[in-house]
Amino acid sequence: MRSGIDILVGTPGRIKDHLQNGKLDLTKVKHVVLDEVDQMLDMGFAEQVEDILRVAYKKDSEDNPQTLLFSATCPHWVYDVAKKYMKSRYEQIDLIGKRTQKAATTVEHLAIECHWSQRAAVIGDVIQVYSGSHGRTIVFCETKKEANELALNASIKQDCQSLHGDIPQKQREITLKGFRNGAFKVLVATNVAARGLDIPEVDLVVQSSPPK
Repeated sequence: MRSGIDILVGTPGRIKDHLQNGKLDLTKVKHVVLDEVDQMLDMGFAEQVEDILRVAYKKDSEDNPQTLLFSATCPHWVYDVAKKYMKSRYEQIDLIGKRTQKAATTVEHLAIECHWSQRAAVIGDVIQVYSGSHGRTIVFCETKKEANELALNASIKQDCQSLHGDIPQKQREITLKGFRNGAFKVLVATNVAARGLDIPEVDLVVQSSPPK
């Protein structure tokens, strides 16, 4: 960074650290990209992002950086941020539109009603039928406790590991690498795995309860 770079990719916390330590100068920034802006501003990063942007933006200046915000969902407060840091004539590009069918048309969707006490057994059966012993499955749980319990449940016959916020980052990376490489077939995860995973070999995704 001292000798000059074209693009800096970072998390808000680390970028703010470098700014405060005088190791980073954002006064000449030409483009600002905020990825997953709905998550970023909803997960407590809003203040850090604001602190960073304040350095690069001057009020009502035409020379402010070009700003690009990417978001899977657009709650009203995302637009409030857009108004704050984008020009008044900013463009909104919607890749979803008013279509109600937003999932890939190649994916089959099934809903299974079952009592909570039978959930593990039903999930085990579904994995066996739709993914078999060779396919790969991600099971999403709502809590870390539920993820741990399901990963250890005897109803799931395939090799299985859990992934959630209490697992250290280094171990998470090892777990994901193992899943990618096919070292184990079933990944039971909380929403830490809900974004940014690109593993085309996954045959089956199970929501252990309807997303709230």
